[in-house]
Formats: sequence, C-alpha cells, structure tokens
Amino acid sequence: MTEVAQPSRTQPEQAAFPMKRTCPFAPPPEYDRFRDARAHYVELEHTGQRAWVLNRHEDLRAMLNDPRFSSDRFNPGFPVLFKDGQQRRPRLRPSLIAMDAPEHGPARRSVVGEFTVKRMKALQPRIQEIVDQHIDAMLAGDKPADLVSALSLPVPSLVICEQLGVPYADHDFFQTHSSRLLNRETGFEERSKSVDAMQNYLSELVSKKETAPADDLLSRQIAKKREEGNYDHDDLVSLAFLLLIAGHETTANMISLGTVALLENPDALAAIKEDPGKTLDAVEELLRYFTIAEFATTRVALEDVDIAGVTIKAGEGVLGLSYAANFDPEVFPEPERLDITRGGRHHVAFGFGAHQCLGQNLARMELQIVFDTLFRRIPTLRLAAPVDQLPFKHDSGVFGLYCLPVTW
Repeated sequence: MTEVAQPSRTQPEQAAFPMKRTCPFAPPPEYDRFRDARAHYVELEHTGQRAWVLNRHEDLRAMLNDPRFSSDRFNPGFPVLFKDGQQRRPRLRPSLIAMDAPEHGPARRSVVGEFTVKRMKALQPRIQEIVDQHIDAMLAGDKPADLVSALSLPVPSLVICEQLGVPYADHDFFQTHSSRLLNRETGFEERSKSVDAMQNYLSELVSKKETAPADDLLSRQIAKKREEGNYDHDDLVSLAFLLLIAGHETTANMISLGTVALLENPDALAAIKEDPGKTLDAVEELLRYFTIAEFATTRVALEDVDIAGVTIKAGEGVLGLSYAANFDPEVFPEPERLDITRGGRHHVAFGFGAHQCLGQNLARMELQIVFDTLFRRIPTLRLAAPVDQLPFKHDSGVFGLYCLPVTW
C-alpha cells in the first residue's frame, strides 16, 4: 500500500484559501485534489495565517464533536477568513457560536426552546400567510420579476423579525449591515462601523423590551432570565445580533439557489409537484448540494489532537470544509447529482455536534413552505436568464445570488 505524504507545516500548500466556487452546482475543483489526503496545511489568502483543512465527512464530524476544538473567535489561533483580519476584530459579547463549554451549554439551552419542532409548527400558518402575500405581490407586478427581492429575502427577513420582535420597517438597515459583515472583502473599518451600528440598534431595541415587553423571543428571554436571576442586557444584544444575521441571509440564499436547482432539474420538480410529501426530502438534498455557509465549521485546537492522520497542535486553526464533506463520495454516491430520493439527512450543511445550527427546524419549514407554494401557485415559473449569466455571490460568507430574474 502506498503511503500518503504527510502535509508540511514549513511549506503549506500553495492554495489561495478560501477558494471561490467556479460553478454554482459544484464545489471548487481543487476540493477533489484535497480528497487525496484527509488533511492539508494551507495558507489563508487575506491574512497569511496558516491552518489545517479537513475535507472528509467522517473527519469533519469527529472534529466538530470533539471538545478539544474551540469555537472561540477571539482565540489568536482561530482562522480569520476576512480581509484585514489580522487587525483587532470588532468584539461583541461572545455569542453562542463563539462559546465553548461550560458556558455554551446553558446559554444554548436557554433559547433552544424557541426553535423546537412544536414551536415551528405553531408558526407555520403565519409563515404560509407571509409567503402567499409576497407571491400575490409578485404576480401583480411586472415580468420578469426578481425572486430575490420579491420573495427569497423578504420572507425569512419578515419571519425572523416577527420572531425576535424587530420592526420589519428597519429591515433595509440590518440587511445592508449584515451583507457587509458576511462579505470577506469588507475592510476592517467598514466592518467595525457595521458592527457598531447593529449593536447600537439592537441595544436600544432590547432596552425598549425591558420596559415594554411583547410576545416575542427577546421579551421572553428577558422575563426568563430575570426570573432565574441571571439577566444580562449585553448577552441578549449579542444573541439578537447572531439570530438576526443568521436568520435571514442563509435561508434567503437557499430559497433562490433551490429554485434554480429545481428549475434546472425538471424530474425533481415534477416529483414534488405531484407529491408535496417529497418536498422535505428535496430540501435536505438541496441543503447538502449547496452547503451555503461552508465555514461555520471553523475551529482552533486547544491541545494536541490526532485526527485525519495528522497531529494538529494546540493553537493551530482548522477549516472544516462542510461543502467538501457533503460531496464525499464514500458517504454520498455520485455527489454531483441532485437526487431528492437520497435521504441524506446526515449532511453537515447545518454543522454537527454542540454547535449544530439552532434554527435548522425553522429553515427547513420555511424552505418547504416556499417551494410547495411557489410551484403550486406559479406552475409555469421559469428562469428569465441563462444560469451562466446569473449573478452568483462568490466572495460572501455565504454562497448565494444577488438577484434571480424569473418569469411565467
């Protein structure tokens, strides 16, 4: 058996990391080469920082389930993917995604009840109403329409705003700033301004709810924490910041990309039109197929760890390539093929382990309602531009579309 050469720390692989997707329906071609070895040592494009890359499904899940790998974004070894990242990063109170044990468990448990399947089912009629209203408006407007501005973005934005108790009238404000924060090309100064603007806005909002609570997530968190005797204003601002940004951009991009993929795969589309019971399986496959938030699985080692055939030393960063893991042919045969019968709920599009996406039940339900309703109400929906002319986002923290012209 031929031995695989061990990656060198002194000469990291010459790869401009992170890599851009050159095709909307496939990972960067370099990922296939990465699969020849389970771990690679690379230099990051924007910072010159060095980090390990894991690409196989088994190794990624093992790393994400190992408490020796930290999610602390402020650890000096944590890989920085953004421009000007070597400068001191804007710092909010650590949020759920940046916490480790023992703080992470209680903080997550305090809010996880807001995202249970039972609570999501209670939200279903209102989400259906929001989707129908926006499709009504799109049908009454001009053709072609931009699906991103007409449906993909406003639906999850309105849902998360109502859930948190954020006035939807302010959605342009937080959409502008969240887009800047998710873009790897945003400079340090502009990023800092957006963090400050969002933090100030949410701090004022939380202050209002402290004196005039309503029936929303933030108000319930205030009441719950006060009853427990551990309420902290800044902690709730940090949670609101995380949920507001994570709760709309990712789902919006999945709506747009999923629509494109279904229109380009008529057999899959025909199957869910004929039997809406298959839509949830289609949603799972689309989540695997696009894996839009690829670098949420970035970590830093707290001690030396043997994994993926190498020893990752304490203080070294790790990029878990969830997109590559979701195209691992040992787990997903013919991964490049969109197969809504695959039954691949073990994908890692939502991460894995203690930090698995808190809002995954909400995202699944929104996607299912949107696809069922969109193609039932507009059965003749089609793209108004060739796929290769669509403006795909390649430099954002999440993969997606700037706009999606459609007609019917």
